[in-house]
Amino acid sequence: MNRADRILVVDDDPELRKLLSDYLTDVGFEVDLAGDGEQMRRVIARGMPDAIVMDLMLPGTDGLALTRELRATSTVPILMLSARGEEIDRVVGLEVGADDYLAKPFSPRELLARLRALLRRAQAPAAQPSAGIVFGPYRLDPTARRLVKDGAEVELSSAEFDLLKVFAERPGRVLSRDVLLDLLRGYEREPFDRTVDIRVGRLRRKIEPDHANPVFIRTVRGEGYLFNPRGDQA
Repeated sequence: MNRADRILVVDDDPELRKLLSDYLTDVGFEVDLAGDGEQMRRVIARGMPDAIVMDLMLPGTDGLALTRELRATSTVPILMLSARGEEIDRVVGLEVGADDYLAKPFSPRELLARLRALLRRAQAPAAQPSAGIVFGPYRLDPTARRLVKDGAEVELSSAEFDLLKVFAERPGRVLSRDVLLDLLRGYEREPFDRTVDIRVGRLRRKIEPDHANPVFIRTVRGEGYLFNPRGDQA
């Protein structure tokens, strides 16, 4: 029998915690609950969950700071919640490393759909390494969902990997933000306009020799982005 995926819900609203615990348990997940950052850390000390549902507004350390803390050591999928639902919250949440964002109030069914999408991307079946896509010192293996540099794996979130795969499969083509959004819709639900710029920035910090002067993911002013596998300015 396969192990049930374990979800950690971090929210200071006890009624919402209970609602999500009951709902997610009923559909087959194991659920841990935390009302603040300290409780979250105690749960994680017993083992990292398969995904985290993180409220933005928490007592003490808020969800943004906790997400940033988690991203220093883990690529666990994070679905961020906020009662405000403003674009700036989504932008900041994604910038610090959240994989998806859901505004309150929401239906449990929508949260479940988004969680399952995150888990599918993060838990793609293991595969034998393939020749992959080589660029600069990197090898991208789309089947095993791995990025390797000099024999060591580069840690990417599922969302970052998906965007890099879209670029790497279309070298030398200028891709507008609209085109990239359309391509990303094959992986996730309703990405919004700032998603592309946010994730490009995060990718550049991880793969570019100097993220302020990128050579792999270049900006084409007024048009979009171009992936240059040679890693030069030509």
